[in-house]
Amino acid sequence: MGGREGGKKATAKKGKKQRIGKKHSSPKIYKFYEVKGSEVVRNHKTCPRCGSGVFMAHHKDRDYCGRCGYTISAKK
Repeated sequence: MGGREGGKKATAKKGKKQRIGKKHSSPKIYKFYEVKGSEVVRNHKTCPRCGSGVFMAHHKDRDYCGRCGYTISAKK
């Protein structure tokens, strides 16, 4: 009674959606290490909680681990 017969309404097919915005790039690994002679030196601090494989982000007033959230404040 009063309903539409014949199933769903026909819709036009759309193509794949275009990505809008900035494309994410991988971190610049060459900034984390420096080669001095025959040794490789790490430029950033490593997280004491996560271990030697995780670097901490360096901000002007703190060092921050993006994995576990550990923060070291800079002393004034």
